[in-house]
Amino acid sequence: MAPAATRSTIFRLINASQHSACPCHGCKSASHNHAHHGALALNQLRKFATPVQTVEKEYAFEVAASNLRFGEGVTREVGMDLKNMKARKVGVFTDPTVAKLKPMQVVLESLQSQQDLPFEVYDQVLAEPTEESWRQAIDWARQRDFSHFLAIGGGSVIDTAKAANLFAVYKDADLMDFVNAPVGKGLPISESLRPLIAVPTTAGTGSETTGAAIFDVTSRAFKTGIANRALKPVLGVVDTANTESCPTAVHISAGLDVLFHSLESYTAIPYTERTPRPANPILRPAYQGSNPVADIFSMWALRTTVKYLPRIAKDRSDHEARSQMLLAASFAGIGFGNAGVHLCHGMSYPISGLNKKGPKYKHPGYLVDHPIIPHGISVALTGPAVFQFTAPSSPDRHREALAIFNNVTVTDPSIISIPDTEVGAHLYESIARFLDGLGVPRGLKAVGYNKSDVPMLVEGTLPQRRVLDLAPNIGDVAGEDGREHLTRIIEASLEY
Repeated sequence: MAPAATRSTIFRLINASQHSACPCHGCKSASHNHAHHGALALNQLRKFATPVQTVEKEYAFEVAASNLRFGEGVTREVGMDLKNMKARKVGVFTDPTVAKLKPMQVVLESLQSQQDLPFEVYDQVLAEPTEESWRQAIDWARQRDFSHFLAIGGGSVIDTAKAANLFAVYKDADLMDFVNAPVGKGLPISESLRPLIAVPTTAGTGSETTGAAIFDVTSRAFKTGIANRALKPVLGVVDTANTESCPTAVHISAGLDVLFHSLESYTAIPYTERTPRPANPILRPAYQGSNPVADIFSMWALRTTVKYLPRIAKDRSDHEARSQMLLAASFAGIGFGNAGVHLCHGMSYPISGLNKKGPKYKHPGYLVDHPIIPHGISVALTGPAVFQFTAPSSPDRHREALAIFNNVTVTDPSIISIPDTEVGAHLYESIARFLDGLGVPRGLKAVGYNKSDVPMLVEGTLPQRRVLDLAPNIGDVAGEDGREHLTRIIEASLEY
């Protein structure tokens, strides 16, 4: 047992370390060194604390996004685009539903209108893709020497096409080689991939602008993915006619993904706080933390979603609302594609993944023959609790979000008068009210989870380091403090 005076010094250091990392590498003070290493020895007492050892922080960010073409009827131009790119053979990806709809019909007519433009269609993409469905698509692409890829559908289709493109180039690689660590190996992508054109038919994932691709690792009952700038499409063809056939339930779920892409990327840790700084720029992650460029896109997308998503929920034929939501999805994609998402998305992966074996909830309005908690719904279920938790990290940013939900300016007396310590509670209520207006299930209990499922959901969240490392207020995610914070947030999300 250390003497009382030494214990006092150590506890003061422990307490101080919760506010700032010790910068004393190279400090020559013997007394400082003694107490410093004593504090390290008592590391188990440093719960919820910032690690003492200094790791070099990031000092730069990159901006990467696909070229975007936005407008009514632009899908009919894709054949010419591919001809202009001198495509030799095109791999076309879609799903069984979109295969029967007008957007796919327009694409086929556009491709067929060009002379000497061979293509083959893969129309078996699975909604909410799995490890197995990705492997099937990859095997199909590997057998066919495509020079270009074209994806027509929602995020599931675009993400599957990204994976097929990657592994058609890396013919001998295993699926897990490029999957985000620690789930996969997280290897860098150094080869040039084939050009991919993405034509979204939902206003949600923003996958047409990003280098992210998500799938369900069924063997581990959670989702994860590959995030690398090399995966991003060369062109996103954002056609306002392509969401006409989208059911209301899909509009709402996709729109919720836009909402939380925006909120999470705006409130992620600043890029200058991310550690460690990469030794080589090829290792700089796509998800870098909030930054000035991503902020602009995220806030525009948030305002637009709060304004127009309720209008689509009331009337899915509202052309202005559909057009604005499609643009918001792409803007949010540019925002989160460069900043990253955090807690809502991290927890959504086990929420949707475990559902297939657990609650077997099937969301109304989805025409599928298997249990499904749509991605946007799985993200929204923890939304109120997450932003109450993150609010102390940046009260001003959360105050801005609150003003948007409350349809007032940030200088409105009703916003200014709220103390920093209460911003989170107000934001909790405003997000919950917004979700209620869209008919979102009121918490995890409403989709079949209960308190006994909390540890399992926490365990499924912990490996999601790609996004959790961007979460403010979480501390050491891999340690006990991360587990305790996640447990509290999931418990608070059981019902609201």
